[in-house]
Amino acid sequence: MSITSAALRSVALAAACVAGLSAMAFAAPLKLTPADPQPSGLKPGLSVRYAYPSDVKSLGAARNALKYRVEQGAPLTGLDYRDTELGQNVLTAKRAERVVADIRGYVRFDAPGVYTIDFLTNDGLHAVVGGQVVGEFDGRQPCEETFAVEVEVPKAGWYPLKALWFQRTNTACLHMRAGPAGKRPKWMPDAAFGH
Repeated sequence: MSITSAALRSVALAAACVAGLSAMAFAAPLKLTPADPQPSGLKPGLSVRYAYPSDVKSLGAARNALKYRVEQGAPLTGLDYRDTELGQNVLTAKRAERVVADIRGYVRFDAPGVYTIDFLTNDGLHAVVGGQVVGEFDGRQPCEETFAVEVEVPKAGWYPLKALWFQRTNTACLHMRAGPAGKRPKWMPDAAFGH
């Protein structure tokens, strides 16, 4: 019995994927850097600025849109925005489609430890917490998960949060979830965010 070169390539690709997953499973958690100094007197939620480009299909296009006309939006209550209905405005924006959001503030972890963080997003997202990229999807999709990331929270307190998010057409969502490593992440409560 002979094995074709295509079959060998398939076996090699499958082995590489398994090796990559194994390496990910043993990778050290990303160490988050707390805000220094710790902020006081924060307002609830997150600050957000919006751009309304004629079209947006990628994070690069979203970044570019923020170089031009930007409007301050009403603060977000947190990061628990469920999938919208068609035509419903997204987050606190004044439009339902072709929206870019530059989100800033802090997220609070109540205890040190290793956490799993993920996001649900529709459409693109680049999220940084404590200096580490913890969520990213560059494209368009229905409300689906990003890859889960394990992070080390060295101490309880506030951690800086920056997120670039965009919505192209149809429905939109944005959620952040976190939980102790080894347990299913849960929605981050609105009270965990400040700006």
